Amino acid sequence: MEDTRDLAERTPRSERKRRDSFGMFDGYDSCSEESTSSSSSEDSEDEVVPSIPASLPIIKNNGQVYTYPDGKAGMATCEMCGMVGVRDAFYSKTKRFCSVSCSRSYSSNSKKASILARLQGKPPTKKAKVLQKQPLMAKLAAYAQYQASQQNQAKSKAVVPPESFDWGRYICSNNTVGAPVSCFKHAPMGTCWGDIEEGVRIEVPNSDTSLSTKVYWIAEIIKLAGFKALLRYEGFDNDISKDFWCNLCIPEVHPVGWCASNSKPLVPPKSIQHKYSNWKAFLVKRLTGAKTLPPDFNSKVHENMQFPFKKQMRVEVVDKNYLCRTRVALVEQVIGGRLRLVYEESQDGSDDFWCHMFSPLIHNIGWSRSIGHRFKRSDITKKTEGQVDAPAQYFQKVRDVDQNADWFREGMKLESIDPLNLSAICVATVRKVLADGYLMIGIDGSEAVDGSDWFCYHSTSPSIFPVGFCEINSIELTPPRGYTKLPFKWFDYLRETGSSAAPVKLFNKEVPNHGFRQGMKLEAVDLMEPRLVCVATVTRIVHRLLRIHFDGWEDEYDQWVDCESPDLYPVGWCQLTGYQLQPPASQSKNTSNREMPQSVPKQKKKAQQYKGQKKKSLLRMKEETAEVDEFTFSQGTSDQESNGSGSYYIKQEP
Repeated sequence: MEDTRDLAERTPRSERKRRDSFGMFDGYDSCSEESTSSSSSEDSEDEVVPSIPASLPIIKNNGQVYTYPDGKAGMATCEMCGMVGVRDAFYSKTKRFCSVSCSRSYSSNSKKASILARLQGKPPTKKAKVLQKQPLMAKLAAYAQYQASQQNQAKSKAVVPPESFDWGRYICSNNTVGAPVSCFKHAPMGTCWGDIEEGVRIEVPNSDTSLSTKVYWIAEIIKLAGFKALLRYEGFDNDISKDFWCNLCIPEVHPVGWCASNSKPLVPPKSIQHKYSNWKAFLVKRLTGAKTLPPDFNSKVHENMQFPFKKQMRVEVVDKNYLCRTRVALVEQVIGGRLRLVYEESQDGSDDFWCHMFSPLIHNIGWSRSIGHRFKRSDITKKTEGQVDAPAQYFQKVRDVDQNADWFREGMKLESIDPLNLSAICVATVRKVLADGYLMIGIDGSEAVDGSDWFCYHSTSPSIFPVGFCEINSIELTPPRGYTKLPFKWFDYLRETGSSAAPVKLFNKEVPNHGFRQGMKLEAVDLMEPRLVCVATVTRIVHRLLRIHFDGWEDEYDQWVDCESPDLYPVGWCQLTGYQLQPPASQSKNTSNREMPQSVPKQKKKAQQYKGQKKKSLLRMKEETAEVDEFTFSQGTSDQESNGSGSYYIKQEP
């Protein structure tokens, strides 16, 4: 406190006066005499409460919604209950209360409400302000003490850790674009990102200052990349020297008006503090008509970061050593919706498996028995203390199907993404039909004798396709191992094997408006090493199918992934959740291994997670030049996003 007092005494009187009039330590309350007007609540109870707009709040002039970042002209705080919201949505002409009940309660209990507001650190009423007038030095000392207490509280809370990989520099240097948050419905804020776009104004900590206390200033979003935004402080115009990247979901980011509502100081950056003589007039001009974040943005982020799965919950998950069966596993760790599962029989906890809580690979206890799926019984017959079966409603639901009509049959042929080599789409066969629309699929030419590498897909899975899908979409189809009659033709293969193709109508032809574009950056799970989340790029789009390339790695590590896969995340997801992001291979060599948490060790090479029968390298179709001329794929618009239900399948030959 002594340091703060000395700082105030050393500050020139003229500068202290300018700071005070600009609201540099009081917000902008002292800049508007009209905003401090107040009247009793009894004369305004007949006014109709307007509805809060669904889109981002718009800063307007002439007293509508916002005039400038002022706690009473833009945002309002209920003097009874302390709720903060859009001023125009508040009750009465003076906008002092959020509802009729608060207005009436205040008139009969104003003293108690005022005391409660002060105890909770909320802005006091006008009467209280009159009693609390103090010189600037006292205000500075009180604010410094308050700031210190806030910092101590913040240390005990979860803080977004700094990331070793600089997404902002990477995006700018490569002139690339990050996939929008709205593309990832399973990610935090994926369904409520709204109209956050370039040009939106926010209040963020001011790093360009010599003050010892934390102060804020208004910044504009210049560029968006997932959760990350390139920001520029108001007043810098076209000067990019102080531009910086920031994760919009961290606790330090707020909508315009938050500082005034919470008595936080707005201070212009030191580099331009003398650029304008009247900062209030500047802000009024700049912010009129601009958009800002919703008032409840921070609370929505907090809500979206809550996940139902807890440690020691029991689930059924695919056996990574034998894809054809499931095992019981315990939830050991939950990070951003991703689960670290430890198989129940693991003695030291090292036999684990990573997946998202919406992954099709995990199910509730009893799922395998209900559909007829193979299941490895555990030697552990009793649950230990604290273990509980995860409720069935926590798991992703699949679409109901009618298996009584013309349905899949054993022996039918189709095309499928190989779960042991996700860069390949292969010739496959339905090996077993289970209940509730589930199928056991095997890759032709590389199946184990005991069927241990069969894998389970639901009939609506976007990872299986009808015969001819690859040909019509110019995708290389991997033929059965050892098949020599190349180029591969489905019609000949079906005749030689005496089999039939699964009917096209049984497959999922729905193509959502996913929003992905070729070249977009994102963070993606390496499904061959599912504990790793890597810097990645969308290199190809075939309707709802995405080709994911891991930056810095060879194309042979690419993976075909559905656009709604829970293993894809926006730029900045790892920073937000505290998960370790794997940088591109060329940069990972320069990163120290000690920066990696023990649960996510860094790997120099990617290895297949599943340890069943090993696959050989992808077969390449070898044909003479003349043969290539005879067999060419049809070129179309397969790489463009399509919202139709799918005329992209070829007709089956009789």
